[in-house]
Formats: sequence, structure tokens, C-alpha cells
Amino acid sequence: MIRIAHTCLLLLLILPVAATAQEAAESTAAESTAAEKPGLRRFEVSEATSDIRVDAVLDEPAWADALVIDLPWEWFPGDNVTPPVATECLVTYSKRTLYVAFRALDPEPGKIRAHLMDRDNIGSFSQDDHVGIQIDTFDAEREALQFRSNPLGVQVDGTFNDVKGEEDFAWDAIWDNAARITADGYVVEMAVPFQQLRFPRTAEVQTWGFEAFRNYPRGDRHRISSKFTDRDSDCTLCQENKVTGFVGLTPGLNLEVVPTVTTTRTDQIESFPDGGLAEGDEEVEPGLDVRWSITPNTALNAAANPDFSQVEADAAQLEVNTRFALFFPEKRPLFLEGADFFETPIQAVFTRTVADPRWAAKLTGKEGPHSIGAFIAEDDVNNLIIASNQRSFLAQLDDQVLASVVRYRRDVGAQSTLGVLYTGRDGTGYHNRVAGLDGFVRFNQSNSIKLQYLSSDTEYPEELATAAGQPEGSFDGDAIHLSFLHRSRAWVATAEYEDIDRDFRADSGFVPRVDLRSLNGMLEYRIWGERDDWYRRVTFGVFAERIEDQDGLVTDEGVNLFATMNGPLQSFADLTIGDREELFLGERFDTSFQELFYQIKPTGRANLAFQVRNADAIDFTNVQPAEEFSFTTALQFRLGRHVDWTLQHQIQTLDVDGGELFEVNLAQTEIVYQFNVRTFVRGIFQYQTIDRDPSLYTVPVDGEDEDLFTQLLFSYKINPRTVLFAGYSDNRFGFDDISLTQIDRTLFLKLSYAFLF
Repeated sequence: MIRIAHTCLLLLLILPVAATAQEAAESTAAESTAAEKPGLRRFEVSEATSDIRVDAVLDEPAWADALVIDLPWEWFPGDNVTPPVATECLVTYSKRTLYVAFRALDPEPGKIRAHLMDRDNIGSFSQDDHVGIQIDTFDAEREALQFRSNPLGVQVDGTFNDVKGEEDFAWDAIWDNAARITADGYVVEMAVPFQQLRFPRTAEVQTWGFEAFRNYPRGDRHRISSKFTDRDSDCTLCQENKVTGFVGLTPGLNLEVVPTVTTTRTDQIESFPDGGLAEGDEEVEPGLDVRWSITPNTALNAAANPDFSQVEADAAQLEVNTRFALFFPEKRPLFLEGADFFETPIQAVFTRTVADPRWAAKLTGKEGPHSIGAFIAEDDVNNLIIASNQRSFLAQLDDQVLASVVRYRRDVGAQSTLGVLYTGRDGTGYHNRVAGLDGFVRFNQSNSIKLQYLSSDTEYPEELATAAGQPEGSFDGDAIHLSFLHRSRAWVATAEYEDIDRDFRADSGFVPRVDLRSLNGMLEYRIWGERDDWYRRVTFGVFAERIEDQDGLVTDEGVNLFATMNGPLQSFADLTIGDREELFLGERFDTSFQELFYQIKPTGRANLAFQVRNADAIDFTNVQPAEEFSFTTALQFRLGRHVDWTLQHQIQTLDVDGGELFEVNLAQTEIVYQFNVRTFVRGIFQYQTIDRDPSLYTVPVDGEDEDLFTQLLFSYKINPRTVLFAGYSDNRFGFDDISLTQIDRTLFLKLSYAFLF
């Protein structure tokens, strides 16, 4: 196995050369089809010739005079073929608002898939018919904004980062839309205030990157666009249409003031397990969020006593027999806007480390090729990840900490960037400061590299340093990242190197493993199906990795082989097998695994998925070989237009010499009744049981554990920041001979209102 790993790593190191050779070999074929590829489509928009009422009727004179953009290409599953349905997008604007409308024709409107749901519920939303736009307001071909609507008027908005190739639907804007199903399809109308956008500060005519798209899910999920999509290009935004003619745009004062009041009461058990629940005090927490666009492209966000309570529970994750800290995504509005400003290859900024701030402020902006992002917060809690090569754990200091981040990025050339980052956290007897440089270089539309260098300086309080085995006094460390990506129609190739010192810490970020030199690479071959084929896309690939610590001791080495298939009924299958050698606490283990994931969406009302894994693994608690088996199944049912019911169950077992070490079961269910696009009620239930054999452990453990979490929520949203939430949650716990016992309950009410100026 080690010889195979060395061979694969050698091959992966020469991928940049191989990719260049591949491009040269394909150049002749590309020339033969170049005539079939249109140039960038360019359009000119004009100011609205009348007032517009957003009602999905499109009977105003302004729509008759608006720019019309057709959607002539299906880019998946077809390769720029004629779509099965016709769509047209209408665009106009006033001094303060961008107006967009769609006429989405459908020969069988009775089969339109449309359900009511909360805004930005992208998992369910993507299964519906919908239309949308993606706009690159700076025409810099690096970041863009998305606005989507389904035929019932459900909104989704988000960002697209072309450097990472990722969409992020956490960003929220306040905008208006209307939609209705008609006898020949459906109509959508959107009005996006310019005060919600960033765009160049200029009196000259502006040109924006622009794409209109449609999602048409039937047996296949047809992806339809106004732009030609070249599968040989890794650059999405450089293929967008160009819309010019925007002039005289005014965002107004562009000030949002959002006062918030949150009332909570938590009752807790007086003594476990026989004590009753003692009624807690009612706490009323006023807060204030302010967002001011100082210029059309620079925004200041500030919050006093911000309400960072989450009204949606994090998805539960299995934490048994894990080595490193688990990642939970950011959901809080203050940190979501402009979040892409702070993204770097090494995740040195992770805003969930700011847990309970008294106040916070954030500035983000772009002026020409210059982008700047900064935030500062005074936090009452200091959450830390104590990292090493072998494992990590969470620590918390009940002490105030001042957290600050400054980020500068400059666009270089057509599609490359250079950046500088600083993060700082300072408290009593504690500090962590990180600074460094990073860059993204796109050589052409298929090849790019990312690089980053960071240096940290850290000091932990003496008590924590002693307890956690950390250096006393101030200590420092460095981190380096270098990666290469080649993406073309048939081939995807990556190579990545990271070097992180044992004393490097990024306490404002998420770096759960240090003391490593890591080299990995992946080579993937893709086969695309034609419209009548039984498959849509099939891939085959190999991934290889080698990790050693800073002393040169190899700690991880392995090879994975994988294959994926996109098939009919929106099905997807992923089979991976791997062979690995791992060092853990001085002992070496040969591990392997086989994993299969399968998902299918047979109708618009059902989504079924499962994942099964069998592995030769490690028992990290007792440091011994083990056999692991896990099975996860997930079901989603949409009952009519109003009810969305999801169920998920995970089971994991670990067997060692002597018998079954443990079995853990985690069941989660969520049921939502959506009254309309603004109002819903939701119940979330998470139940976990762990059955252990204490005789097989080298440390004392309970034989049985039970946990039950319940959350009920009523939600009314006029927009993302004008909301009313009322809810209830509780926790129950039991172990061995003690049955499931309620240990707390919380009632909460949150009210916020966005004043726009």
C-alpha cells in the first residue's frame, strides 16, 4: 500500500505539467469547434419608462420597453443544447431599483413543482421550478450576487465566489418579488433596491456581468441559462453576459436601523435526577443593529448587545470516537454580509469563535481593484481549539476577549488576487495574533493556483497551558498552503501542500490540526452523457495523501479510489474505497474503508438518500484496532404545498477484540407547516442513544446514555431582518438506570424591525 501511495503522489506532483500537455493535445479539437461557441453576449438596458408595481402581471409600459434576454442553452444535463422549455428575462431599472421579470413557459403547467417554504431553504428550493439572476456588479469576474424566486414567490438570495467555485446562501438582502402560475407556465417579477447592492462609485455608464437562469426539474433537473457554458473552463463569471447602460444609480442614504428585543426564560433542574425544574428569571435583552452603506460599495455594520441567539438548531453530528473538533456553519446575520472578504485557503477566520459579544462592528468595501474587510468585537467568552497532530479539543476561558480581523485584497490582472490578513484576540494573560499573505493566480480558464503564508504569536494563561500541555509564555509558529487546480471538460486534477508548525494557532479561525506537513492530490476523469443516455455524468478518480509531523515522522498515508454517477430521476451515486496507514499515540494502524452514498428524487414530493460505510478503523479512546460500521438514511416528504417533513437516522457500531465496544443511534426529524411565504411553524426533535460495554474500556464509562432535544418555533418574517420568533426548547438526559429526565426548558420571544432610510 505504501508503494502505491508513493507512486500516486509522484504522479500527482507532475499534474501541472500533464495538464498543460493535455491542453496542448486538445487545442486542435478545440479549434474545430470554436465556431460553434458564441462570443460573450452583450446587451444594453435602459431606464424604466413608467412606474412598476411588483405583482407578477407585467402590464406596465416599462415592461413593454424593457430589455429582453432569452435563455437559449441547457448546460446540464445537456451540453449547451436547446432547452425543453422557453424562457425570457426582462430587465430595466429606475434610479434606485433594479427590476427583473421572467416569463417561464411550460407545455404542462400542471406539472410545475412549487412549494411554500422559508426563504433560503436551498435544499428544498432547488427541487422546485425556479428562476433567478446572477449579477457581477463590478464586472470583476470574482464575486457575484444571486436572486431567485419559485412560482409561489419564495425567495432565495446568496453569493457566488468564483475563486472557490462555491455558492453561499447565508447572505440576505431586503428585496421584493411576486410570482404566479399561469395557463402556459409562470411569471416572476423582482425589484432589488440598489441600497442592497454594492456597485462602482461612478457617474459613468456601468457594465455588469449578468446571467439569467432557470431550474426545470422533471425526470432530470434541467439547468437553463442565458450564457453559453464551456465545460473546458473553470471560470464561471468570465462567461457571463454583459449588460451595459446602468447610469445615474443612487442608493439613497442606504441606512438600516434594526432594533431588537429578545426575551428568554430558562428553567433548570434543581438536582439530577429527582429534583424539579426551578423557574428561572425572565431576561429582556434589547439590542441594536445598524447597517450603513457609506458609499455604494462600502458598508459599515455595527451592533450593540447583538442578539446572537440561533432560532434554528444546528444539525446534530455524531461525536463518539472522533479525533478533531467538529465544524458548524455560521448563521448569524452580522457576520454573513461580506463573509467572502475574509475567506482564505487556510481558514484563519471563523466568526463562530465570537460567542457572546457586548458589541461588534464590521466594515467591508471595494474601491476599484481594492477590497477591504475588518471587524472588531468585545466578547464575554473566549472559545479556543487546542490543536495538535494527533487530536484536538475545545477549551473555554470565562474571560473577556477583544477580537479583531483586518483583511485587504487586491485584484491583479483579469482574474487573480493578492491579499493580506491580520487577526488578533487579546484577553487577560492571553493573546493570539496571526498575520500573513495569500494569493490566487488563474493562468487561464482551466489552471489556477492558491498560496498562503501565515505566522502566529500566542500566549495562554498559565493554568490553561499547564492543564492542556501547551507551551508556557509566548510561542509562535508558521503555516504555508500551496495548491494547484486544473479543471477541463474531461479532467480534474488537484495537488495541495500544507506545512503547519506544531505551535501555530489560529484562534480566530478553524484549524483543528497542526504539527504537520501534508501533501495530497486528486486526478479525476469525467464522461458526459448525451440527452438520451441512461447516465448524465460518470467520473472515475484517485486521491492520495501523505502527512508527516514536523519531525518527519509519517502519521497518515493512504490512497482512495472513487467513482460517481449522475443518473435518471435526479439520482446520484458515489462509491469510494480507501486504504490508509495511521499513527495514533505512538501506535501504527492499517485502516481501510468502503463507502457508498446514493440519492434519488423520484418525484417533486420525495427525496431519498442513504450512506453506508464499513471500515477497519481505530478505537481512539482505548487505542486499539476496531471494526466500524455506519449507516445513514434520510427521507424528505413534501405533503401538498404546505408541509415539509424530513427524517434522518444514523447508526454507528464499533467492534473490538472481545465484542461490541459501542452502538450509537442518532435520530432527527423536522416537520414544517408553511402557512405562506412569511409564516411557518416548525418542530425539531433530536434523539441519541449510546450503548457501551464498560468492560471493554480502559477508562470508566456509563453503559447507556440518552439525549433528547426538542425545539418548537413560530416564525413570521416580513423580510430577513423584520421578524417575530416565538419558541420553546428543552433537553432531556438519562444514563444507565436513570431514565430520560428533563433537565431544562427555555421559552423565548424575539422581535426585530428594520427601518430603511
